[in-house]
Amino acid sequence: MSDFVHDGWSFYIAIITVVSLLACAVLLKAMSTRKLAPGEKPGTTGHTWDEDLQEWHNPLPRWWMWLFYITIVFAFGYLILYPGLGAYPGYLKWSSQGQYQDEQQQAAATFGPIIDRFLKQDVTAVAANPEAREIGQRLFLNYCAQCHGSDAGGSRGYPSLRDGDWLHGGTPEAIRTTIIGGRNGVMPALGAALGGSEDVRDVVHHVLSLAGRTHDGLRAQRGKAKFATACVACHGADGKGNQQIGAPNLTDDVWLHGGTEAAITETIVKGRMNQMPAHKDFLDAGKIHLLTAYVLGLSGQPRP
Repeated sequence: MSDFVHDGWSFYIAIITVVSLLACAVLLKAMSTRKLAPGEKPGTTGHTWDEDLQEWHNPLPRWWMWLFYITIVFAFGYLILYPGLGAYPGYLKWSSQGQYQDEQQQAAATFGPIIDRFLKQDVTAVAANPEAREIGQRLFLNYCAQCHGSDAGGSRGYPSLRDGDWLHGGTPEAIRTTIIGGRNGVMPALGAALGGSEDVRDVVHHVLSLAGRTHDGLRAQRGKAKFATACVACHGADGKGNQQIGAPNLTDDVWLHGGTEAAITETIVKGRMNQMPAHKDFLDAGKIHLLTAYVLGLSGQPRP
């Protein structure tokens, strides 16, 4: 598209647009009038349907013609008032970005005092306030439900925010940091590092044993040694993870990508990539505060 940013293209678009509208008017005029020679009778265009249905060569109906003229006049009026002729911004200087900013300012003037009132309160108090929870829920549905679900229950690859299990910590500070800056989760592919498929399966059964799931005891014992060399750097020797780097706890039987043998095998062999986008560019401090309180409340914050 870099070839179409020259100023000349703006004039080209404007000229084509105006000429096209004028051509429509000329064509309409030509099709709306027809002079007959003395003694000449109106004929047909030569088109016939259903054996005897003919199209007569008569001018267009006046009501239809004037409606068409009105649309052309409306088009010129629109192009004068609003952008449409290349780089010409229109007499009203309207833009979608400007309209969005105006709506944001109106919303800030209406709801700003309410949000600022909660911003001055401690996040745990806000989490227990019914009015704040209602506002937080609406913010959550707008900005978070696409991934975490409208009930915050999550889905495969998107963590539940209701179970009290946190990859990066569930304190107000940790939740706020996650919302502001986002998170990147990387589980490297370890299939080659662990050796063959049997070695991978041994590690899988050791992971199953950590979570208290049904497993092969012999394989789990053999996989413990492999786990100690390839997995403890992130998940720890006890498998309880590390919230500093977002490594999940493998002992609580809460699974982001599934806890079956097949799902764990896929995770180990192929690795995983997850991203929580940063919201700092389109949420102000007050909205972040309310969202932090709402998410905190979802995980079991005591309520009155």
